[in-house]
Amino acid sequence: MLKRFPLLAASFALAFAMPAAPATAAEIELSIEIPRLNVSEYHRPYVAAWIQTADRKQIRNLTVWYQMRDTNEGHGTKWLPDLRQWWRISGRSLDVPVDGVTGATRPVGKHSLTFTDKQPQLADLPAGEYTLIVEASREVGGRELVKIPFKWPATSSQTLDAQGEKELGEVTLSVKP
Repeated sequence: MLKRFPLLAASFALAFAMPAAPATAAEIELSIEIPRLNVSEYHRPYVAAWIQTADRKQIRNLTVWYQMRDTNEGHGTKWLPDLRQWWRISGRSLDVPVDGVTGATRPVGKHSLTFTDKQPQLADLPAGEYTLIVEASREVGGRELVKIPFKWPATSSQTLDAQGEKELGEVTLSVKP
């Protein structure tokens, strides 16, 4: 049959010989720097990162880092309300741990996270103007909040950043179409 229809045979050969183009997904890359502090009693900070609209009605938790193991002082969830903005907006209604969102505190350094529009954090996020908010709170330390406004979905790649003053270092947000 393929001898009688050479164009059909060529089409089949071409279709099976060429790899399919990879499906691209819109994504957010987030880098959060935890600075080294010269203090006598150092504790890793609790950190929450989330996305919200100006009216705070649409919220997506990206990550929450806290002490996940029990100590003689209790479980780390006891101090989650110290992330005051996050706690008021979202934290008090969550049943932690949340798979894919919560994790252990991080050491000094830069920590990168990537989220695609296929993951729950960004899936079905309506187009619009949003603010990335990163909040850090440290025992025997301070609290800090940085905000980065952005548009979703991005029409072109964009990299935005904000600089913390004490509890957070550089926070970088890359939004890709």
